Amino acid sequence: MNPLLVLVIIAIYFAFLMIISYFASRNRNDETYFTGDRQSPWFLVAFGMVGAGLSGVTFVSLPGMVGNNSFFFYQFILGNIVGYLFITFVLIPLYYRLQLVSIYSYLQERFGNKTYKTGSLFFLVSQSFGAALRLLLAAKILQFALFDKFNIPFFVTVVIILFMVWLYTNKSGIKTIVWTDTLQTTFLILGAVITIYSILTSLNLTLGESIQKVIGLEYFTVFNWDSSSGNNFFKQFVAGILVSIAMIGLDQNMMQKTLTCKNQWDAQKNTLTYSFILAITQFLFMGLGVLLYIYAENQGIALPMDENGSLLDTDTLFPNLALNHLGTFAGLFFVLGITAASFSSVDSSLTALTTSFTYDFLDRSHKSSKEKKKLKNWVLLGFSFIIFLIIMIFSNSRGDIISLIFKVAGYTYGPLLGLYLFGMFSTIRIRDKWVPIICLLAPVCTYILSWYFKNTFHFDFGFINIAVNALLTMLGLILIKKT
Repeated sequence: MNPLLVLVIIAIYFAFLMIISYFASRNRNDETYFTGDRQSPWFLVAFGMVGAGLSGVTFVSLPGMVGNNSFFFYQFILGNIVGYLFITFVLIPLYYRLQLVSIYSYLQERFGNKTYKTGSLFFLVSQSFGAALRLLLAAKILQFALFDKFNIPFFVTVVIILFMVWLYTNKSGIKTIVWTDTLQTTFLILGAVITIYSILTSLNLTLGESIQKVIGLEYFTVFNWDSSSGNNFFKQFVAGILVSIAMIGLDQNMMQKTLTCKNQWDAQKNTLTYSFILAITQFLFMGLGVLLYIYAENQGIALPMDENGSLLDTDTLFPNLALNHLGTFAGLFFVLGITAASFSSVDSSLTALTTSFTYDFLDRSHKSSKEKKKLKNWVLLGFSFIIFLIIMIFSNSRGDIISLIFKVAGYTYGPLLGLYLFGMFSTIRIRDKWVPIICLLAPVCTYILSWYFKNTFHFDFGFINIAVNALLTMLGLILIKKT
């Protein structure tokens, strides 16, 4: 695809983001960046959150993942829907009742200051890694599609993306993102739909014929009942419930958007709507993945495999076909989709990281408006640098990023999940000062147990490691209860 055309597309898209930022930043105050003035329409938040939930990982990694894992990931998505019900009817009423800006303030009220800081710190680590890994995938594709053509190094590409995000979010933060996420979601979904249309046209298939073809292939296997497999239904379903609670309900990034709704009922409608749109969209992307493999086989496009017959670099399948084989129209919308994914994957994450660190670790109560603005900008710059470093560390990683993200999440979100479940469903008081140690030991013990079971019993925890991690955290909290 012509690199100048790619450059023009990105420039036009960025101009739209800046226009949205201009209008969103009018009539702002010191809290607008963090709360969005709590005036966001719930349906707008719901649709926009889909883009943040999908990001470049779903856009690229999920279709490619089908090659080695069939539709097994949909078991995880079904669990997500149950988890969203917990978020809607348990967590959101709690957050609105306490009028929280940083959701980790709950831990301070329930347990104490050490627990509060520990929970927030685990979020900061989790979100930094998640945002960096999501942006890494999108940045690699933009590097291939555009920046390589101008001999621009990868690290410069990442800096450019982070700087562009800063330009349109630094003034109004979450208020801007609620609106820009809507634009980003639209182009993410359009990218998938246009690609499907291009494949069907190329293969002379109707929509009905393509559905029959997809359903008839081994790729469409949804349920796995092998108890030793990491893709086992019960492991995936339970993990889906817990991961959605942890990565959405206990995530400042996603909840910060929800808490910009006018009231609790609007926030609940937002979460329920978001959960179903997201599930349908993820199914669409997995179906797209099957069509991409059908197209590659039909066109005789060789896909790299290892000695065991597993596909390598599955994350390159979609970009390779869209940019090199499916024509200019599909390539155009792919670039728009991945550009939307690049910004969507990092803008709300940086805002949430800035909010959490500012409210949880810095005292802003006695500062002037000018000092608050300066403090916020320095924190935003600091987390941009952290995300840049993580991207550089993982820049040579191979395989599907989506599996890596959920694997990391199992270790980083597990203690956070354990703290909240213990706090909400027990009345036990604990020795607050020991919580940081418990929360550090739990993921270490989870890793050791996972390694032991896999090597001794050939039993793969898979994504269920988050449940083991949360359980170990809760057991540790019982050990430090006050007598």
